[in-house]
Amino acid sequence: MIAGAAVLGVVAGSCVGYLIQADREPTKLPSLSQPVLAQAKGAGPEPLSAAQDRQVKTDGDLRKLLLTKPAGTKEADWTGDGWLDIAEYANEFTDPGEKFTDLVGDEFRRSAVVGWEVGSSYRVEIRLVQYRQEDSMAALDSSLIHQGWAEEETATDSWSIPGTGDGMAYVHTRPDTEPGYLPEYTAEAHAWRGDVSMEVWIYGTKSITKKMIMDLAEQQMERL
Repeated sequence: MIAGAAVLGVVAGSCVGYLIQADREPTKLPSLSQPVLAQAKGAGPEPLSAAQDRQVKTDGDLRKLLLTKPAGTKEADWTGDGWLDIAEYANEFTDPGEKFTDLVGDEFRRSAVVGWEVGSSYRVEIRLVQYRQEDSMAALDSSLIHQGWAEEETATDSWSIPGTGDGMAYVHTRPDTEPGYLPEYTAEAHAWRGDVSMEVWIYGTKSITKKMIMDLAEQQMERL
């Protein structure tokens, strides 16, 4: 009986509360419209200069951000006019068809290239690859993917590139050998800035030093 009385008390209280609330005037909601804000007056801030605005720099001729051929070296004939379209860039990889598809998905925009030969011992190639980056950080992803491939190589030394955050340089100390050809040593560096990924490659019939790849990587990133 006591439990039943308690239940009836709760039900009765709820009903009374509901009736009281139902008889009240509804609470007015705040207006959806807001007061119009007065427009600020006076001159706005000065636009950034080309030296300060990275987008202005990278939206221009990307080739002008590449390092220039050092004195005493021979300009490479494989760089053409300094541009690599999506098909030409994809052709630099082991599976061009698969890479082409990946580049389309990564919103590839354009790629600039420069290269030179140091006597008969070394070849240098530097690429700046730019992405639209509307849906992803493709420049960063590209740099990290190249770094992952480089680190899979055996007999490889690596160093961080100062001032780049996560940029890395690599020297592969064991040369590639093929019958009928001289051994070929390789070094590479990968970093990124904004929507541009940097690739530095050195190929040589002689061993490649840390200083060679690091100097090029640092100079190219400073210019970028």
